[in-house]
Amino acid sequence: MNAPLPVAVDAMGGDRAPADVVAGARRAAEEGLRVVLVGPPEQIGDTAGIELVACREVIGMGEDPAGAVRRKKDSSLVRAAELVRDHKAAAMVSAGNTGATMAAALLRMGRLRGAIRPCIAIPLPRRGAEPAVLVDAGANAECTPQMLVQFAQMGAAYAIERYRIANPTVALLSIGEEASKGTTLVKETSELLRAGVPGVRFVGNVEGRDLLGCPADVVVTDGFTGNVALKTAEGTLRYAGRLLAEVFDHDEQTKAAAAVLAPHLTPVLARLAPENTGGAMLLGVRGICVISHGSSSSVAIANAIRVAHDLAARGLVDRLGAAL
Repeated sequence: MNAPLPVAVDAMGGDRAPADVVAGARRAAEEGLRVVLVGPPEQIGDTAGIELVACREVIGMGEDPAGAVRRKKDSSLVRAAELVRDHKAAAMVSAGNTGATMAAALLRMGRLRGAIRPCIAIPLPRRGAEPAVLVDAGANAECTPQMLVQFAQMGAAYAIERYRIANPTVALLSIGEEASKGTTLVKETSELLRAGVPGVRFVGNVEGRDLLGCPADVVVTDGFTGNVALKTAEGTLRYAGRLLAEVFDHDEQTKAAAAVLAPHLTPVLARLAPENTGGAMLLGVRGICVISHGSSSSVAIANAIRVAHDLAARGLVDRLGAAL
């Protein structure tokens, strides 16, 4: 593994930028990873020796993605994508406007040859196993069966490179396990996958209740459904966590029980925490693009940089191109 180029980090992306983003970059740099920050120097301040590529503009979280990328050519997002395009960075990381991050990567890096549309891959936690991969988690609200077939190919290739899952299984998200169930899109995609697609070991449909602890290694769906499913799962986990905390804090007995259970629960909760996943991956562009959560802490940013570095070193883009 060898990734001599740095990871370009959008220092102005996210609710906690630039402070937590810079702190996360420092964490990664202290681990020996090469990092370059991108942003307005007067807003970023001290970078503790990390290289800074200066720009004058910032794309806000609420701005129109495509319009902002075209209009703000000297923004931190656009400049980070250009560093990857120009082979001055191995990958880019941003916790900013998701749509704008996708647009910057697509317009500046370009699309992989043969790719219809890029998609977003998100890890789904599984106890005692590597995470499963959900694609698409929000890039494309409307899809064709051919797009979903490509998402399956890229998702499988990603599972191999990211999680070292040999010959990953691929399932289609639907309202029932039977092939006869689902929308027209799901049924037509199922027919194509059942007929056989290179690089895809299709095992049928899974339901929404299967997403956490998923029996398949890759789950394929359109971006609208995937994003709703993802946020439903995130909200459910947060709600369950609050209920658990309330029960533990009920009285002295439950507090004592919490003290006993804490060492066992902590590693489980750590696997579920979004900031430990390294962020989402944009698949289908000619470069590594990691999209972190908007509320990413310094720990989340450092993890995203680590993932971006590793996948660049492993040649993920070449693997995805071969899959298509």
